[in-house]
Amino acid sequence: MHLLLLFYAKIKKSTNRDDGKILMFGMEVSRVQNAKILVVDDETHIVELVKFNLEKEGFRVAVAYDGQCALEMVNDAPPDLILLDIMLPQMDGLEVCRTLKQHSEYKTIPIIMLTAKGEEIDTILGLEMGADDYIKKPFSPREMVARVKARLRALRILKAEKAMGKKAYVFKELTVVPEKYEAFLGEEKLELTPKEFELLRLMASNQGKVFTREILLEKVWGYEFSGDTRTVDVHIRHLRQKLGDDSTYPDYIETVRGVGYRFVEGQAKS
Repeated sequence: MHLLLLFYAKIKKSTNRDDGKILMFGMEVSRVQNAKILVVDDETHIVELVKFNLEKEGFRVAVAYDGQCALEMVNDAPPDLILLDIMLPQMDGLEVCRTLKQHSEYKTIPIIMLTAKGEEIDTILGLEMGADDYIKKPFSPREMVARVKARLRALRILKAEKAMGKKAYVFKELTVVPEKYEAFLGEEKLELTPKEFELLRLMASNQGKVFTREILLEKVWGYEFSGDTRTVDVHIRHLRQKLGDDSTYPDYIETVRGVGYRFVEGQAKS
């Protein structure tokens, strides 16, 4: 109880540390691949497995082996996401989850519960207390990393929309805000021409859909445009340059040979 009182009473001092956050729309938003993950588990081999696979993907990882230590670490330096085991010494994962989700400053931190076979009831309790997701042990490291990335991307979308009060699309380091006619690559606002932005908005809001050059001409330039399809190719080339996109291994805009272009599937979308 004394620890919980300290947890709620302590005022976290702001710092200017380089913590992998970027300033977007006047607020801090963490880069997905440079986010800080807090892993809370009392099994050393699980912690090492998770830590190794997250760091391999570019994440920064902090570790706690009991619930009380986890709360102290969150209070000292809030992470971007928490992987939280249920069965912990000192304070179990359910109590840690409940405490964090009741705290106004920390309740938006995504929590993914790590659960063992036979803990189905505890898993349900964790979700009811506000946990965002759960992974059953033994788990695939690849699945674990995918779940972490998905939660972080969803959080970036929510932060972007909350900051702007507008719908936003977030794909890796790219954020597109259609109603503001603005796009950001990381913290940098992209200087796009109106046609470049319209191309980006159209494809980003229809990820995976293939657009022929003729359809793009019709949608972006209109029925009355008298130019040819090479206009589309030129604008796509310029747009890719501004996105830092590699046409051979694109992160965003992919060429479909003999047909046209599409926004690469598999990225988070609002």
